[in-house]
Amino acid sequence: MSDPSHSPPVLRRLSDAVINRIAAGEVIERPAAALKELVENALDAGARRIRVIIVNGGADRIVVTDDGFGMTPDELALAVQRHCTSKLTDETLVRIATLGFRGEALPSIGAAARLTITSRRADSECAWRIHVAGGEISAPEPCAGEKGTSIVVEDMFFATPARRKFLKSARVESSHAEATVRRLALTSPDVAFYMETDGKLVFDRPSEPLEARVAALLGLDDADGLLRLDGERGDMKLTGFACSPSVHRPTTAGQFMLVNGRAVVDPLLRTSIRVAYRRVIEVGRHPVAVINLSLPYEQVDVNVHPAKTELRFSDEAGVRSLVIGTIMRALGLGAGTAGVRPSFAPPRPARIVYPPEPPRSSGFSEPLLSLAAQPQARTFATPATPAAELVQFPQTQPEPHGSFGNGEVETPITDHPLGAAVAQVLGTYIIAVTADENMVLVDQHAAHERLTHEALREQFLTGTIQAQRLLVPDVVDLPRGQAELLVSRAEALSKLGIDIEAFGPGAILVRSLPALLGNASAIDLLKDLAEELDADELAAMDETPTLDGRLDAVIARMACHGSIRAGRSLTIPEMNALLRRMEETPRAGTCSHGRPTWVRMTRNDLELLFRRR
Repeated sequence: MSDPSHSPPVLRRLSDAVINRIAAGEVIERPAAALKELVENALDAGARRIRVIIVNGGADRIVVTDDGFGMTPDELALAVQRHCTSKLTDETLVRIATLGFRGEALPSIGAAARLTITSRRADSECAWRIHVAGGEISAPEPCAGEKGTSIVVEDMFFATPARRKFLKSARVESSHAEATVRRLALTSPDVAFYMETDGKLVFDRPSEPLEARVAALLGLDDADGLLRLDGERGDMKLTGFACSPSVHRPTTAGQFMLVNGRAVVDPLLRTSIRVAYRRVIEVGRHPVAVINLSLPYEQVDVNVHPAKTELRFSDEAGVRSLVIGTIMRALGLGAGTAGVRPSFAPPRPARIVYPPEPPRSSGFSEPLLSLAAQPQARTFATPATPAAELVQFPQTQPEPHGSFGNGEVETPITDHPLGAAVAQVLGTYIIAVTADENMVLVDQHAAHERLTHEALREQFLTGTIQAQRLLVPDVVDLPRGQAELLVSRAEALSKLGIDIEAFGPGAILVRSLPALLGNASAIDLLKDLAEELDADELAAMDETPTLDGRLDAVIARMACHGSIRAGRSLTIPEMNALLRRMEETPRAGTCSHGRPTWVRMTRNDLELLFRRR
């Protein structure tokens, strides 16, 4: 209870300086956020080249210089006032075509740091400069300067020391700043970008095509080609590039999302990318992709947060479907279209353990997948020659070009992406040579595991999933909202072998489960499903990690046990048949565990390995 002896608080209007400092806490929570606002202003000003320099993670100094339109002295004075902007033409906030529009960035930065802006119009006789420190604004003054604008921010958060003491180390803040500039550079590949941190060059990219910008800024030297994304749904269009599942990262730092040319960090788009890759990537790893979603301005709200990185879509289900479908179609290509180059780095400690090697036999005993198709590739006069006898070194005179051992190698009739098999080594790996004289290495067990997996899954999905009725139905107690959500999806669950019905408020009666899951706990399964659907109501039943993951894990185990084992000796025709099936089978670039099934080594890779260049 309040003390009656104390006088009541007096309502008063805050000063502009205090208002700006409070607003700065939302707009520029760290130096990278201030840098984002400054670079976005440069892009909105029509810049063709942007130069960024930061010192000590941006806490000490940020410099952003552009060759855009520039400002007059009157515009400079307005630019550092709150809610003054040249960009907002639609006062209904529907058709927002520029990156900035709120008019908060410069005054917020000037309230928390020391801000200096120098700008010159192309038709001006001189440049003009204005200073802002802790909210105190000086009058514009003439100075020397080139066309465009140069903004210097020093002593970040000197006026709000409570915020400055919560900054991370210079290394962490620099990494955030670098990621911010990379993200913005991807939005405008036609604009040249230069970035320097503590006197060291980070990158210097000229105006270039998007594919070159993506490969350079994402560090995809180990990527053997990018998968082009191109999909449409109504008025929405998705473009961009994605890496094959064999190229991945330990975090989501390799994922860049653009909406109408605006760099965003949107949970709906990020979830959609994860779902699209869920069956083909290693557990705990994250895909690398750059997606650009274009849609009518009235179908997206960008005025959700002062940072302008969060969005709301009017058709969230449509956006999700477009992203997942487009990426999955790109990933559905056979092996040989995009892979991973060898890095010759020590492998991660984690490894996949396969079933023990069975007794050797002369042919395939597995009926699950036939590899008897006649290949159109290089063949040998004696196809059954053991792998150990295939590799022969010339004795006195070199073999003629195009020959191998005692058999003559014929040029492939058609150009196969994975080339023609020439040998098997260690009873596990297939060596193939492509028409452009690159070498391809294939892990025969991993490759056949994926082929078997896809064949089993196709059979699994084309028919109704077999359900196994429980001898005694299980009762699962859930929060009322989650129970009602599951009951509303009862029809979809029944198609997946899960038969449920309401059993009073907050309870579900489970009568059957998918037979493939064996003796799985109905209580644990339903609780996990309820939590996942509650967190993501847009997800289809077969997209939930709990059910899809368990069913897919069973199929993966079946595929692993039903595939060619490491150590199985293969003939040349069998190897070529395996390569052809890999090229025809969707997602054959990775095995069921998400690791690569093949790698390509170019002449350059080999010369680097042997230090010839």
